[in-house]
Amino acid sequence: MYIIIYMKNNSLSRKVKIPPAVNRNLVTMGEQIKLARMRRNFTVNLIAARAGISRATLWKVEKGDAGVAIGIYAKVLAAIGLPNDITLLAKDDELGHFLQDAALLNKGKRK
Repeated sequence: MYIIIYMKNNSLSRKVKIPPAVNRNLVTMGEQIKLARMRRNFTVNLIAARAGISRATLWKVEKGDAGVAIGIYAKVLAAIGLPNDITLLAKDDELGHFLQDAALLNKGKRK
């Protein structure tokens, strides 16, 4: 089952299918961004102004809205003071490291 989100861009509307697990992760990310803002006692107005977005867009980010561009999320993180957090998304890629190591080990056996 997928969640369908309607996105409007230049008066065009399109459907984006979001798996429920991905949607839950976006909601969690939004909550974490909101908590980071609130821990620093930053207002919605301040972060929206620093990020160059509207308050409504910031509220969407804080709700984990899948229709918000990833660049907006990056701008909000920078405005909060966490510009490097977006680079940590796949830092501990256990599966990727396992697959890479397995391929390297198999490559060595072929020689």
